[in-house]
Amino acid sequence: MKPVLARIDPLRLLVFILMLLPVLALLGFGFFWLWQSGNLQYWLIAMVICGGLGYGLQQWLVRQQRQLLNAPVTEPNPQWPPSADTVWQRVEELAETCNPQDWPLEEGTWMLALGQKTLETVAHCYHPDVEKPLLELTIPHTLLIIERASRDLRRDFAEKIPFSTRLTIGDFFRIQRWKAKAERIVDIYRAGSILINPLNALLGEAWRHLRERSFDQARDELHRWLLRAYVCKVGYYAIDLYSGRLTLTDEALIESTTPESQTDLEQAQEAAATVEPLRILVLGKTNAGKSSLINAMFGNLAATTEPLPDGKQTFKPSVLTREGFTQALIFDSPGCDSAGFDPAKMLAAARNADLILWVSAANRPDRQSERECLEQLRSAQAAWTDRRLPPLLVAASFIDRLRPVNEWQPPYDLTQPSNTKSLNINAAVQAIAADLAVPVEKVIPVCLLKGKVYNVDDTLWAAILNHQDEALRVRMMRCMDARKRAEDWELLRRQMLDAGRFLRNLPEILGKRTGL
Repeated sequence: MKPVLARIDPLRLLVFILMLLPVLALLGFGFFWLWQSGNLQYWLIAMVICGGLGYGLQQWLVRQQRQLLNAPVTEPNPQWPPSADTVWQRVEELAETCNPQDWPLEEGTWMLALGQKTLETVAHCYHPDVEKPLLELTIPHTLLIIERASRDLRRDFAEKIPFSTRLTIGDFFRIQRWKAKAERIVDIYRAGSILINPLNALLGEAWRHLRERSFDQARDELHRWLLRAYVCKVGYYAIDLYSGRLTLTDEALIESTTPESQTDLEQAQEAAATVEPLRILVLGKTNAGKSSLINAMFGNLAATTEPLPDGKQTFKPSVLTREGFTQALIFDSPGCDSAGFDPAKMLAAARNADLILWVSAANRPDRQSERECLEQLRSAQAAWTDRRLPPLLVAASFIDRLRPVNEWQPPYDLTQPSNTKSLNINAAVQAIAADLAVPVEKVIPVCLLKGKVYNVDDTLWAAILNHQDEALRVRMMRCMDARKRAEDWELLRRQMLDAGRFLRNLPEILGKRTGL
């Protein structure tokens, strides 16, 4: 207290006391009048009621602010591969443990230190055996993470925090300095009020405690939200980077046509597209109806699709267009039971597919080879933790050949079978779902006989459209992988060219420096 009083001018202190004395006297005389007139208890009751209402309103405002701050919460990206789920949980755990007392805003180092801690948390998940996993990041990608996180925080601040576009950082620190000085003066006033009017000072202290508690709570909520938002933003883009979704080039180019699809479009004799088409792969046994299904899906054939001969190890593309559906490349394939079937090529085609249609003959119970091929595909997909898996639908073909063979009077209600044909179709669907280990709702019975096409335009296409968003997320990851590979080679080419130019001009540069 002495150092504070030593810096105060006595004359200014006297002026302050003279100006404050009438107000203090008024408060004292007013309190004495209330006591003398017998209205003191009413005044106390009114003060308690008003204080309670004010405190309740303040708590309501705090809750409203909390809801406002919770609105821009960062959510995990549905396009991330399954391996990112655990990493995001680690980021959220770190965000929840951030204590405002541990990361004071007035210290400018908090942002760098907390960002580094977040990046280390993500990097350790992807490089668990590396002593310093953060050093595995390149400088351009580290700067890109900071840039994207800062961009999102800027938008959230501008939209959610009142006066954030008016108050400068200098204003914030000046407020902090004046706050400390004002608190010292208020402490002097509080000490004097206790001597002059103890009861009034006691009530004032109680009200001040409630008020400061409310405002401190609101301030801590804002501080905690800022820390959580910052950690989640940095963690989000760090996972984006390790998932292969964060590229150094323009995001608008991400879904441009990949080289593989450009080649397939040329093979299908289709003009090059500006947006990457969906890639639909049709698999199944020989003579299961794969080519017939493709023809039936086209309605009016957009590209001629001939049955592939047994052993032909190519996947023939055709361009599929339909209203309400993204343009797609659909690939016919050799039978998985053919003599020359190559599982490696099938797995490579499946890795580049966004949707898989498996065709299984409903009238052929021998599905062992189909199950083995599907198990081989699933085993390979289990190792593809760097991307989302394409949805799988099964078309149960040749339902017209089920008993009674001579009966064909569609439509057939499989939810409540009313005749032998519908009962047998339903039993075949259940058997296919069990034999191939797929959910029964993903098995669609179809008839592909020319002139008797059934359940393709309605049920099968409805199932495909229901899985279109999921397939588009798979396409996004695939495009990101292709874009990243192309970007790496392009950047390497530029770097080598720049290095070559530098080496070519190095003698001239050294000559100028040495004056030769």
